[in-house]
Amino acid sequence: MLRQVLAAAVLAGYALLSTFAVGPAPGQIKNLVTFGDSYTDIDAHADGGIMWPVFAAQDGNFDLFPFAKSGATCSNNLTSRSAPSVFESQLPSYFAAKANGSLAQLKPEDTIYTLWIGTNDVGVGELLTGGQTPGVTVVDTVTCAVNWVKTMYDSGARNFIFQNMIPLETTPLYSANSWPSRYWTTQRNTTEWSIFMKELTTSGNTIAKLQLQALAPTLHGAHIGLFDSHSLFADMFARPQLYLNGTAPLNVTGAVHACVFQLNESTSDPGVCTDATGTDQDSFLWFDELHPSVQAERVVAKAISDVTHRRSENWITWLS
Repeated sequence: MLRQVLAAAVLAGYALLSTFAVGPAPGQIKNLVTFGDSYTDIDAHADGGIMWPVFAAQDGNFDLFPFAKSGATCSNNLTSRSAPSVFESQLPSYFAAKANGSLAQLKPEDTIYTLWIGTNDVGVGELLTGGQTPGVTVVDTVTCAVNWVKTMYDSGARNFIFQNMIPLETTPLYSANSWPSRYWTTQRNTTEWSIFMKELTTSGNTIAKLQLQALAPTLHGAHIGLFDSHSLFADMFARPQLYLNGTAPLNVTGAVHACVFQLNESTSDPGVCTDATGTDQDSFLWFDELHPSVQAERVVAKAISDVTHRRSENWITWLS
């Protein structure tokens, strides 16, 4: 009988080790370093309030080191914009801070690095409307994002969360029922936009997954998690009652701050805006025509905190 109990305990131990052979151990991560665009920039407040990294740092008791910048793409060499891109601005800022000693407290074993990029790469002004560098495709922009992992690994980082693109065709800007907004006021076929955006995000995410799966075995000692932002936001869109908790009727097609413009109206104009206030705001999935609401940010933050501390495996696949 004792032998059977011991055998069962050994098997349970092996099962536990197997569970955490990939990804960081529970309680291992102390620091959160973030890269990306307005979905992650804590200073831009693109959701009209607190951004997910701040919530995640609070929930997970992480020290936060933010490098994401609003308007960013992965590389201005691929999709030229005036915003600080990941490779031409954010990474140099990180490496400069590392070189001057201001990031000395970041140890590879207890720090996790996140990247959430792609919304601007595939969006208006770039791949969707043909504004990218000639010849550049979604293969190039996604490859750039995956290369961020290798670049950070070569600098000493070992723990990563790669957040894929959300279903942008469900945002007010890219839905088939979209309206002229401050992001785009000229004539367009909204149905065509929505279909094309779905193609860009789903194909881009598949490319990223395949590339990360190929990369992971080559990075000895690294833990790479693919966070499925796409499925999470699709679920929030389909089942808002599980995520939104405001005092107004639940709304996944409008926005907390929705502004309607006339066709060809200057985007410097204010538009005609409708605003939800107070706790009504938490009934909305979107803050404006492109960005998630604060309540959606809370959902993302809790999910990131939980998977980092291994309290949950929802929405993440640990590849190594």
